[in-house]
Amino acid sequence: MKRIFIGVFAVFLGFAGLLAIIGSNASANSEAVVNLYSYRQPFLIKPLLEGFTRQTGIAVNMVYVKKGMLERLKAEGDSSPADMVLTTDIGGLNDMVVAGVLQSARSDQIENNIPAQYRHPDGLWYGLTVRGRVIFASTERTSPGEVTSYADLTKPELKGRICTRSGKHVYNISLIAALIAHDGEDVAKTWLAGVRDNLAQKPQGNDRAQARAIFEGVCDYAIANTYYMGKMATNEKKPEQRQWAKAVRIIFPDQDGRGTHVNISGAAVTKSAKHKDNAIRLIEYLSGEAAQKIYAEQNFEYPVKPGIPLHPLVASWGSFTADKIDLADVAKYRATASRLIDITAYDLGPQNGS
Repeated sequence: MKRIFIGVFAVFLGFAGLLAIIGSNASANSEAVVNLYSYRQPFLIKPLLEGFTRQTGIAVNMVYVKKGMLERLKAEGDSSPADMVLTTDIGGLNDMVVAGVLQSARSDQIENNIPAQYRHPDGLWYGLTVRGRVIFASTERTSPGEVTSYADLTKPELKGRICTRSGKHVYNISLIAALIAHDGEDVAKTWLAGVRDNLAQKPQGNDRAQARAIFEGVCDYAIANTYYMGKMATNEKKPEQRQWAKAVRIIFPDQDGRGTHVNISGAAVTKSAKHKDNAIRLIEYLSGEAAQKIYAEQNFEYPVKPGIPLHPLVASWGSFTADKIDLADVAKYRATASRLIDITAYDLGPQNGS
């Protein structure tokens, strides 16, 4: 118990130190600073923030928050030092909207950079990068045309051939929420039960683990985000992941229909922001050409700003049509999607006798 207390206290002191840095910098030059809470990792964000500072003279104080950002903002209230947040999923942004910790932040430049379906209608959040929720398929044990849509994953002939991570993960919740938004709750429930009964194993692991399961012959198909393919294929420190990537090909579902479901990483201005104008300038920069190129090159994501060149590896996967539904509409159904996961017992895997 003593060790646990000391560990928690050390974490508190570390975070308090970061807040002290933010406070001192902000006091020294309150007109030329942005205080940022970020779910995105420092290795990706640092070159972007440095470029912004070089261009504008505005310093960015970033606190990397591994989890619990919303709880922290709620606890800090109006006293929060954060002017802006960066998140990795529409779900986090929507939760902040519901909690009332964000404020509207608009500019013509941002709206010119970011298509309408990737921004909140009231300017409460903005998408910065796009990733497709696609189907990974074995290069050895699947045939082109066997699966072309999310609905195909419920085909009886795919029994025991599908792997996924937990249905409760935010990436899958968003996919199910999109299905509800398009087709209704009953269709989504039927789809979940059908995919569940075709699973090769109980949902587990992350998206990389699904590629590994295909490589090892556990299953033939899996659901995953596009950028994981890029991360595995170029991983010099873990050559086994390059083998996993070689074992799969990407299927962009529903190209003859509404298109492939996509999610975003995003940004928003906090309700407590003391430097709102500078935060807006940072979102303008992050959605602009220079930053969008860095996003595309470093993380194998699709730029949200039209016309930005893709990473060559990403381009090699082929072009695709994305679902054009507004993600703000999709986010409304996240709670329903989570409830359907429970109702169908999806995370328990195939049902006995099915």
